[in-house]
Parts: sequence; structure tokens; C-alpha cells
Amino acid sequence: MILLVAGLCGLAVSVFGVAHQLLPRQFTAAQQRQIVSWELSRRWRALPAGQIFPATVDYQLPAGYVFASRPLELSAQRLGISTATDCARSLAPAAARIVGQLGCAALMRATYADSSGSMVATMGIAVLPSAKAALAAVRDLAAEEGDHAQLLSALPVAHSLAGEFSDRQRQLSTLTAAGPYVIFSTAGFSDGRPLVRISTDSYLDHEMVSLADGLARAASRVLGSKPPQPRCPGAPGC
Repeated sequence: MILLVAGLCGLAVSVFGVAHQLLPRQFTAAQQRQIVSWELSRRWRALPAGQIFPATVDYQLPAGYVFASRPLELSAQRLGISTATDCARSLAPAAARIVGQLGCAALMRATYADSSGSMVATMGIAVLPSAKAALAAVRDLAAEEGDHAQLLSALPVAHSLAGEFSDRQRQLSTLTAAGPYVIFSTAGFSDGRPLVRISTDSYLDHEMVSLADGLARAASRVLGSKPPQPRCPGAPGC
């Protein structure tokens, strides 16, 4: 009887172990966070450039500036995309130093034209190792003294409305974080005019800001949106 009981106990333990292996594995909260972080960090390599920088980006001009009851719906057209470069090559020295100290791996850029063809904007996406690093970079960049319009280098696109877009034409810039990415944008006029005080013209000022913000939001939706909750397929060892 003693041997029988011992044998049954051993069998029960074995059955429990096999059942445990066959049940779907459950990720811990820490593992889920790690998987989400990994998924966000790989997007700049996994997604096509045309998805990160869509051919068309919608943006709005506030209703008050067009004397209407609702915002004016506008769209920007992509003119060109550059290959990923070292962060220091496309940022101002101070900005390159800040993101470099936080582990910036690469920077991608694309240039767009607004609906009227009178304005152009370059968007830049810096790849940081984590969301925490990206937030720290935005904080430090925002605190940096100087002209924030000079953070990102303009990307001219030959034989297009942005053919004459260079650093001396930059009028303003925006800056935001989305996951482990810092998204820069800088805008100017397509006719090659140098820096002017657009703040004296509220319509031009808000249209250019709306263009730059619209580009940043579009990239944030693609790169910073939270992926689905990680689920294990359920195979043993998963």
C-alpha cells in the first residue's frame, strides 16, 4: 500500500508538471513592458519609410484664423525622404550633443509641402534607446537657450518646391517625443526667402505651426502608438 500511494503521488506530480507545460504561458507585467518597449524600438527598422513618412499628411488650421465655424482641413504632400544618418549630421551641434549623450542611434528626415505650395517643412525622427531617454532629450532640448528653429537641418529636395529649402530659410520648429523617438520639424517658405518675423502675421504664423505640428502628430501615431497586449501563442516553452 505504501508503494502504491507513493507511486500514485509521483504520477500526480508528473501529470501536474505536464499539464503546466501545456497550459498557455502568461507573461509577467515586467515581461509585457519589455516586449512593448522592444516592439516600439524596432519600428523604425521594421516599417517601410513610406509608412513612417506618409505620402499625404492631414492637418488643420484653427477656425478663428479663417473666420469660419470649423477648422480648415488641409493636407501636406511628401516631396522626398532621406536615408537614415548619424544624428550629428542633421542636427545643430547643441541638439546633437544632447541626443548623443542619451544614446541617439540614427536620424531620419523627410520634407513636405503645404496645400498652397508656399510653405515647406522638414520632419526629423531621432531614434533613442527608450521612451525615458526620448522624454529626457525633449526636456533638455526645450531648456537649451537659443533659437529652437535651428535644431534640425532642412532637407532640400531637388526639382521640387523644396529645391531651395536650406537652413537659412528655417522660420520655426516643433519638438515632441513619441515612445523612444524624438520628432523634430522645421518649416519655412518655398520661395527661398530667409528668416523673417512671421509672428507679426498671425495667419502665416499659425498656418506654419499647424503644418509642423501636423507632421509631428502623424509620425507620433505611427511610431508611438501602443502595440497590442503581448500574448503568448500557448505552445510549450513559448
